[in-house]
Amino acid sequence: MTVLGLDVGGANLKAATADKRAVSVPFALWKQPDQLPAALAELVKQFPNATEMAVTMTGELCDCFETKRQGVNAILDAVEYTAKGLPVRVWSTDGTLMGTSASREDYLKVAAANWHATATYAAQFTTGPALMIDVGSTTTDIIPIRDGAPCSEGKTDSERLAAGELVYTGVRRTPICALLGESVAAELFATTKDAYLLLGWIQESPEDCDTADGRPATVRNAHARLSRMLGGDPELTSTDETRRLAEQVFSKQDDIIEDAVIRVADIMLGSIQTVVTAGSGEFLLDAVTRHPLFEGAARISLSEHLGPTVSACAAAYALAVLATERRPPQ
Repeated sequence: MTVLGLDVGGANLKAATADKRAVSVPFALWKQPDQLPAALAELVKQFPNATEMAVTMTGELCDCFETKRQGVNAILDAVEYTAKGLPVRVWSTDGTLMGTSASREDYLKVAAANWHATATYAAQFTTGPALMIDVGSTTTDIIPIRDGAPCSEGKTDSERLAAGELVYTGVRRTPICALLGESVAAELFATTKDAYLLLGWIQESPEDCDTADGRPATVRNAHARLSRMLGGDPELTSTDETRRLAEQVFSKQDDIIEDAVIRVADIMLGSIQTVVTAGSGEFLLDAVTRHPLFEGAARISLSEHLGPTVSACAAAYALAVLATERRPPQ
């Protein structure tokens, strides 16, 4: 029996099994929601021995859907189409796996629940009061853990935003103008992906054209995109100037995440004995975890524990493990 964990996001589709096979593919759900069933089917083909699916999602928030209810239903429709009769269970923010009918009825329990799956898995590595910080392509999750389980103040996106546990800043899709304000052009000329390509913290990917201008994710094109943020172009703006801009982006994101971490820790925990770091943007957290708040705390890196490929699909992998452990009696 092989459980396939699926994490259906707005920009990426991720799949993993408990034996650490993991795949992430870009998919702009908000642009082509009608193509989701086909895209999921192509992804699932890479796991032909799957006998069950466990699902979590964030894609229901995409503005191609009028409501979250509609988004949850559309995603579950696509998953059931892909499953072709295989059992499907859906992770909820109360830490249970629900059937699809119950998930449709109580849709707010399963909407944007992937952070809870990751934190539930990560909790096994913690001792005492702990914090999980997961930096992804679009958002950062800051999840307090106590007594071996997530103890977040919020459950929904709205509640977590208000509590500082969900921060809309990530290492690929965040617009530069959202970070640096009036010092740069207020246009979607470049994103954080460009800053970290230029700094060498994200690898070039010539086949990836999910960028601000639709040109490949290369250092050369990242320089061009960043130059436009300064009102220039790749000929008029030097690489020294765009590199300084990239460093400002890193500094700003570091400040944003650190402020949110301090807020969550102060409200929820007090002293922290373990900090778990995860996500494709885990490289941002070296400076954050050197804060005096974490003095004496053990640091567990999911990237080091799982490897970067699986860590980038942490929610899907966590879900596969949890669903395997909690498989219903036969």
